[in-house]
Amino acid sequence: MQKITRENLINKAIELLDNGTVSRVLGWKIGEFAYDVTPAVFTTKEDLQKDFIFDDFCNANFSKYLIAETRKAEEKVLVFLKPCDTYSFNQLLTEHRFSREKVYAVGIPCEGMLDIGKIKALAGEGIIDVIPGEGSITVKNLYEEEKTLAYGDVLTERCLSCKSKKHVVYDELMGEEGDVIDSNRFDEVEKIEKMSADERFAFWQSQLSKCIRCNACRDICPACTCEKCVFDNPKSSVNNKAISDSFEEKMFHIIRAFHVAGRCTDCGECSRVCPQGIPLHLLNRKFIKDINSFYGDYQAGQEEGSRAPLINYTFDDLEPGEAVGRGV
Repeated sequence: MQKITRENLINKAIELLDNGTVSRVLGWKIGEFAYDVTPAVFTTKEDLQKDFIFDDFCNANFSKYLIAETRKAEEKVLVFLKPCDTYSFNQLLTEHRFSREKVYAVGIPCEGMLDIGKIKALAGEGIIDVIPGEGSITVKNLYEEEKTLAYGDVLTERCLSCKSKKHVVYDELMGEEGDVIDSNRFDEVEKIEKMSADERFAFWQSQLSKCIRCNACRDICPACTCEKCVFDNPKSSVNNKAISDSFEEKMFHIIRAFHVAGRCTDCGECSRVCPQGIPLHLLNRKFIKDINSFYGDYQAGQEEGSRAPLINYTFDDLEPGEAVGRGV
């Protein structure tokens, strides 16, 4: 598959700015370190050439950022979308969260993004540079030491269980189109399902007890787009930043998982940004797996306008109580 480079994307962005197709570009900005990449908006050729970056640390799913960006001007904004990002893009269009006419979407191929947490675990702290190679990366630290790591050992979890290399929406495609993958993404869910009730409780207790209620998972999630969140309501008794008790820390994540059920595209952003390393995506995948079991296979965001099983009543719907013993 053709490798898309930083220069390819900069040239495309400059072309679309110059011919008036777009007035600004939503892209990735160079940070202090090689792995320190952040979303940014560019409006000039000079800014793009100076700060725009595209490499194996450009993890961010830009779909949610379009909600705010499309409100700023009548002109179009250019967004680069990896295959997994396009599912969130379609889902947000289905929910009428931004105007399609204000976006010019360019699909770009992706062979996987790197997880800096995994790299630090294998190579140590003090990393100043990460150099990609053929099937491996070379990590340099402050002490002028180098360590070579296998590429597959430091991919993000969502890339290891990628569901698709195929874009489901775009205005223009750069590089070659991929295929939907026969993913292994439910393997970890099935391992948890095989645990006893006490073992499952202990597993999630150990994970959710690490939560510091920073709200990073909620803020990054493309399915969490409410103008006002119940967890920010001081009258709701669930707006604590510091956990008041073990019940409250569980309810935050359980309520959020129910909130995005049938709408989660399994983009994995919640787990990626969690500073505590909680595998939050497993909660969402459990819901996805059960919905597929109860109502037939359904992929949120695969088609704009598709109705999720939970909001699309049919006479064949599961009756209360029928779910017991099925998919759990």
